[in-house]
Amino acid sequence: MEREDEKINVWGARVHNLKNIDVEIPRNSLTVITGLSGSGKSSLAFDTIFAEGQRRYIETFSAYARNFLGGLERPDVDKITGLSPVISIEQKTTNKNPRSTVGTTTEIYDYLRLLYARTGTAYSYATGEKMVRYTEEDVLDMIHSQYTGKRIYILSPLVRNRKGHYRELFESMRRKGYLYCRVDGEIKDMERGMKVDRYKNHNIEVVIDKLQVQDKDDARLKKSVSIAMKQGDGLLMIMDKDTNEAKYYSKRLMCPTTGMAYGDPAPNKFSFNSPEGACQRCKGLGVINEIDLDKVIPDNGQSIYEGGIVPLGKYKNQMIFWQIDSILQDNELTLKTPIKDIPEDVLNEILYGRLENVRIKKEVIHTSSDYFVEFDGVVKYLHSVIENDDSAGGQKWAGQFLAVCRCPECHGQRLNRESLSYRIWNKNISELAAMDISELKEWLVEAEQHLEAKQLKIGHEILREIRKRIDFILEVGLDYLALDRQSATLSGGESQRIRLATQIGSQLVNVLYILDEPSIGLHQRDNERLIKSLKELRDIGNTVIVVEHDKDMMLNADYIVDIGPKAGRKGGQVVFQGTPQNMLSHDTLTSRYLNGTMKIEVPEERRKGNGKSLTIHGACGNNLKNVDVVFPLGMLIAVTGVSGSGKSTLINETLQPILSRHFYRSLKEPMPYKDIKGIENIDKVVNVDQSPLGRTPRSNPATYTGVFSDIRSLFVNLPEAKMRGYKPGRFSFNVKGGRCEACGGNGYRTIEMNFLPDVMVPCEVCHGKRYNRETLEVRYKGKSIADILDMTINQAVEFFENVPDILRKIKTIQDVGLGYIKLGQPSTTLSGGESQRVKLATELSKRDTGKTLYILDEPTTGLHFEDIRILMDVLQRLVNRGNTVIVIEHNLDVIKLADHIIDMGPEGGRKGGTVVDTGTPEEVARNGKGYTSKFIKEELGI
Repeated sequence: MEREDEKINVWGARVHNLKNIDVEIPRNSLTVITGLSGSGKSSLAFDTIFAEGQRRYIETFSAYARNFLGGLERPDVDKITGLSPVISIEQKTTNKNPRSTVGTTTEIYDYLRLLYARTGTAYSYATGEKMVRYTEEDVLDMIHSQYTGKRIYILSPLVRNRKGHYRELFESMRRKGYLYCRVDGEIKDMERGMKVDRYKNHNIEVVIDKLQVQDKDDARLKKSVSIAMKQGDGLLMIMDKDTNEAKYYSKRLMCPTTGMAYGDPAPNKFSFNSPEGACQRCKGLGVINEIDLDKVIPDNGQSIYEGGIVPLGKYKNQMIFWQIDSILQDNELTLKTPIKDIPEDVLNEILYGRLENVRIKKEVIHTSSDYFVEFDGVVKYLHSVIENDDSAGGQKWAGQFLAVCRCPECHGQRLNRESLSYRIWNKNISELAAMDISELKEWLVEAEQHLEAKQLKIGHEILREIRKRIDFILEVGLDYLALDRQSATLSGGESQRIRLATQIGSQLVNVLYILDEPSIGLHQRDNERLIKSLKELRDIGNTVIVVEHDKDMMLNADYIVDIGPKAGRKGGQVVFQGTPQNMLSHDTLTSRYLNGTMKIEVPEERRKGNGKSLTIHGACGNNLKNVDVVFPLGMLIAVTGVSGSGKSTLINETLQPILSRHFYRSLKEPMPYKDIKGIENIDKVVNVDQSPLGRTPRSNPATYTGVFSDIRSLFVNLPEAKMRGYKPGRFSFNVKGGRCEACGGNGYRTIEMNFLPDVMVPCEVCHGKRYNRETLEVRYKGKSIADILDMTINQAVEFFENVPDILRKIKTIQDVGLGYIKLGQPSTTLSGGESQRVKLATELSKRDTGKTLYILDEPTTGLHFEDIRILMDVLQRLVNRGNTVIVIEHNLDVIKLADHIIDMGPEGGRKGGTVVDTGTPEEVARNGKGYTSKFIKEELGI
């Protein structure tokens, strides 16, 4: 009989839409929780099991510590037993900080820093020579071998190429008893009040001793070398009195020619997040914001008077225009001269300022004499706004004239010159971070052969640790990423798999891992590797729970929990729990798709399109290899390919920004490309992504789709509302008047508890209805505005069947399969897939022109087989009206329904970035090029 602690038991879970369910999950197993979108999978996995595990962990802290952390609310569940420490790996937690990279997230970069600090070889960035370091004994031996019988000066460098008069330095050295110094190569006597020109760069050394080197053991020489080392902070110079030739010797790493010394290498010297390692110009970001002159002066045919310099606008009676006018008049020009006719040197003075003061005539400024004033230029003025104006408006205004460009000092490598001068096998740390992980693996395998014996002894363990962690990343199918890739640019699936690789690397046991659709963004080819990684995590003694819709993942699981039968209010029940084999013979909506009873049918024939096309030439952003891509219009186009093959770069980073800039004057810069043809064949572009509808609970599907405005207008026109003189604002919970002022229209109040989590309680005045009594007295068909917000979409469709304007908007939400959500449901509680479908419904409810281009990036994220069928019906409807839909997708149920496939590849990263094949699914399957064709062939049964 199974022991109780070999299972995780959940009794009486009622979070969100869960119907008081009991679930049993075996420990040390791979369990998949599946079901329709909105059926309650995430409510069970994250909001119940994970939330309780997290709460119990925080309960172990002292009351003092809990006060800082903020407590966690207890989930609405009777009892959970058999719970281990819980780690959740979700998709939503991508770090948007530009300093976070793949290397820092996986900690591989930390090991590389340690490797370079301990085994890196330093080279001079001035001459490229290998840096040397000497002990005092080495210095004495070299003096004896090179200068025996010669007269020498022993010098200590004090100032290296710096400005200043150094009066105090000379005085302090004179008081210490030193008689001579060498200033800019010339030996001088130390005199009282001695100083140098403060505006010039100087090299100053103090003469410690002058003597003739003898063969015998010379105590005086030994003592002088020791003092010189101390005085020069580890650096001394020996100068031959006869030839005036000087050589440097240092205890530190030193360039033998120039005498330039580096500090001792430490791991933080190779960190772009530390002042010791970061490039001073870009502060370790690799990019800087520069003023883009094409944005400052977009049309040089205009004059400055007409507003040719955009940040200044049209002529106003202001100081900056008087200053520019004065500069132009000095050159016999006026403010009304077209900018293209202003000589380059004069325009540079206007943009970057003038060295001498500008004279403004007394007639202009109405003073008794001419006025002289400094002029720093328009560019400096813009920089000062960026640096000093913290308001969002000021930053946005100045931001429109900026362009992000590579840092000219570190060339995008993020580190300072000194840090980049350390090499292992001819590579600095930034060059390693820029390699694809698969390429880095090959380099690391061979690197040991190129290390000296001492370096190998120190670095062997570090290299082994790096290789081990890289293997984990390769296992989850991320071989195309580089360590310097910013975390913010990763997709949800990629960042989740990186954190999965980090967890596998940590080798923890007896932990409960909960993952949210790790197969997102993963090509079928890499799916097997991911499943193998999850099984490895299970085999070392962990319990893995995966919220997933992927068929392969379900069939490879040890245990499946199917939540349903439908979504929303009609879901929240356990329709099956057991092994995958048992599930195939069971009758649930999921099992019907798994055993083939139900399936998404392939269309009888593919659309031929409208004969027009959109063509991009020479796209070469990220890893794209100068590709030309034709998008036939009036079709459903699927862009496929392995992860990292360049799909998102082509569509989201190149095509979409080009079209957004053309139609909506968007500020986002597209990736490099030569040209685009056929843009006149479409009249708008719509990008439907999975970002949240809004960031606050006040945002909901009714406000997002705009139907709430129509509902409020309906209420305003009711006789009761007219009699009371109510306006639309009366029925808004965001403005004063109609809302409940006790809770500010939230419907609940937050009570702050000392040492305990904040508690949300329904407002005692409005009881969660958000409005005051007077507003709620206005009713339509017996329902108040609060009752309508509490309706599900399905209920609202019946309720408003005779109001066409409202019905059109909410019917489309029902059509995309979201009939179960409430009109007033806070958008923060919607999943990514649900948010995307609300956006899609909003677009569907608008009257399209038949020339619209829709772009969807992996719309099947978070969708069950049945949801995919509904979504695809909606997309097909859009295309039937003459529109074009481009879908970036790995899901074969979507790919097989496409009219045209553009397959990118063949691999990810550097080995990708080309178009492998194009055509209908049948053509791509028969051509047999790339990895995708094999899987389409199986799916279509060709």
